[in-house]
Amino acid sequence: MSQKQYSQPEALVETDWLATHLHDPSIRVVESNEDVLLYDTGHIPGAVHIDWRRDLQDGLVRDYISTKDFAELCARNGITPETTVIFYGDKSNWWACYALWAFRLFGHTKVKILNGGRDKWVAEKRELTRDKVKVAAATYPTPARRLDSEIRAFYEDALAFSQKKLPLIDVRSPGEFKGEVTHMPEYPQEGVLRGGHIPGAKSVPWKSAVKEDGTFKSAEDLEKIYVEGCSLGADTEVVAYCRIGERSSHTWFVLSYLLGRKKVRNYDGSWTEWGNRVRAPIERSN
Repeated sequence: MSQKQYSQPEALVETDWLATHLHDPSIRVVESNEDVLLYDTGHIPGAVHIDWRRDLQDGLVRDYISTKDFAELCARNGITPETTVIFYGDKSNWWACYALWAFRLFGHTKVKILNGGRDKWVAEKRELTRDKVKVAAATYPTPARRLDSEIRAFYEDALAFSQKKLPLIDVRSPGEFKGEVTHMPEYPQEGVLRGGHIPGAKSVPWKSAVKEDGTFKSAEDLEKIYVEGCSLGADTEVVAYCRIGERSSHTWFVLSYLLGRKKVRNYDGSWTEWGNRVRAPIERSN
């Protein structure tokens, strides 16, 4: 891979490109935010809203929706298996990457990220609307299965990686990694009883992958951070985690799409599961 080009540059679209393709019938723009009220204050014309919690997660079991529910979600938002879905959102696309990862979990391959996300679009004073989007329902066959084992890691997988000293990337803030931060007031339902990190995990905060405007750093810079800094070879298996899987989805996107790593999994249970699990081993560092 050229140091000056991403492995899959087509996985990113720029704001100027999207502004001229808003009426392209082959795409569907999806906004997915941490702040679920942002969409109603103004969104990209034609964009539909997918709430990462309400729409993608099971309402009872700590898991994702069924394949049938996923097909229905896509159908009512005018998405077919051939539709290219372009995700964007707040927080430098944390939740947009989370939604993209979830779509990949169900086998939808035509996915892209708006580089810079919602903040860049707004900063450039591009058009926003409060109009309700009306889309014609589409047909989306129920996927055969979820691709859990290919891009998703569970507690047992992360534990095995820790015990075998395989690459684990903790993308949380340094304070969370050190165990100094165990509770975030804005996420009371996601608190943990213990702080620290999975033994053997390497701290590489998600923020190191983006510039100040939220766009991704160059392929050369990303190579230095992840390939050189974490010794990740072309075929190295790696598991990324954070608090609930949203920031690690961002890192998963970087490693999988921008750097072309084929064996990357996101541990979406992340620290809310690990830090609350009885007898789960924990490390702390200063």
